[in-house]
Amino acid sequence: MATHTPGTLGIDFGTSNSALAWAPRGGTAQLLPLEGSALAMPTAVFFNSEDLSTHFGREAVTHYLEGTEGRLMRSLKSLLGSPLLLETTVVNHRQVSFQDIIAIYLATLRERAAHTLGHAPQRVVMGRPVHFVDDDPVRDAQAQASLQQAAQAVGFEEVAFELEPIAAALDHERRLTHESTVLVVDLGGGTSDFTVVRLGPQRIQRADRSDDVLATTGVHIGGTDFDQRLSLGQVMPLLGYGHLGPQGREVPSRVFFDLSTWHLINWLYQPRALAQAQALWTNYAQPHLHQRLMRVLQERLGHRLAYDVEQAKIACSHSGTDSAMDLAHIEPGLQAAMTAVDMQAQLHDLLARTVACARACVQAADLAHGKPDAIYLTGGSSALRPFQQALQAAFVGVPLIEGDLFGGVASGLAYSARS
Repeated sequence: MATHTPGTLGIDFGTSNSALAWAPRGGTAQLLPLEGSALAMPTAVFFNSEDLSTHFGREAVTHYLEGTEGRLMRSLKSLLGSPLLLETTVVNHRQVSFQDIIAIYLATLRERAAHTLGHAPQRVVMGRPVHFVDDDPVRDAQAQASLQQAAQAVGFEEVAFELEPIAAALDHERRLTHESTVLVVDLGGGTSDFTVVRLGPQRIQRADRSDDVLATTGVHIGGTDFDQRLSLGQVMPLLGYGHLGPQGREVPSRVFFDLSTWHLINWLYQPRALAQAQALWTNYAQPHLHQRLMRVLQERLGHRLAYDVEQAKIACSHSGTDSAMDLAHIEPGLQAAMTAVDMQAQLHDLLARTVACARACVQAADLAHGKPDAIYLTGGSSALRPFQQALQAAFVGVPLIEGDLFGGVASGLAYSARS
């Protein structure tokens, strides 16, 4: 290892994806490669039970989708502030907590940064949403404390935090040529965060930027919530969700909600959960729907199903054309549709709540003209076409600027240590 270079590592530990950026003291932040040349990596860990190895990111997802025996963990950030964080589970013949699994993932991020930099970084600024947990300050504080503990456990000596939308603003500011009041929209996998902030080339070097931040708001809605809603609307009815049984009552819905939620899927594979799902057969008037559900659970196809929904959402949003999910791994010939109309209908309420949070942020900022000069988008879910359309309808005439959706927050975090 080379001699340690003073500087700051920014870690954007996201619900769906993570990114790293390094800023040497007085220098420019640079995103660091995490998988080959890729500058963002899925927040995923796969424990391979065939050879007891551990895999991360795209490699983790690939192992799972190829049928390797093991456990896939995603949406780990969603567990912060939850009692589930300290629950233990068996992976590769050892008992570990979900807090430990977060630390394992952070350790890999630090190792990959060290490989690129030639030294292990000691100082880190980690991103955090405006609210880890909505309307619960105690659990919110616990969530940050847990993430700090995990960072310290893997060797970081100095750990600081910055709000993710403010970090995005600090990155965007370096490309501005004049002062501007901007609504920063950070729509990630687990949360939607908003900040109205004054930015400009004359403000970058100010030591205290607190009076430039005019308002912040956040709501616990993100890409994984969109995926859950789309799964419930388009896929889970094929397994019995909303199905009326012999007595005219709906099949109990809890299993379908859990099966549509990344970080809860693994719990459905436990013997007790499987037994409960098996007992649901009496609630079905059409037994083949129950058989599909049990195949998904017994063959551990839940994460693959969630992945199919996520990819169909992305394809439909980017192309604006209809997409079909091939579910032949559940039953030959089985498909589920995903259309632009479906997305608008299924996501309407979630998008309305998200945009209402953006409106509240602008109102709290009390801007002279009632609108920001621009809206800056970051976070992978901000690329969702129905969301951008809803945002434009709420802020007519305000230009949308799409930033680095996966790397902007990390770069801003590296800058925030000296901003």
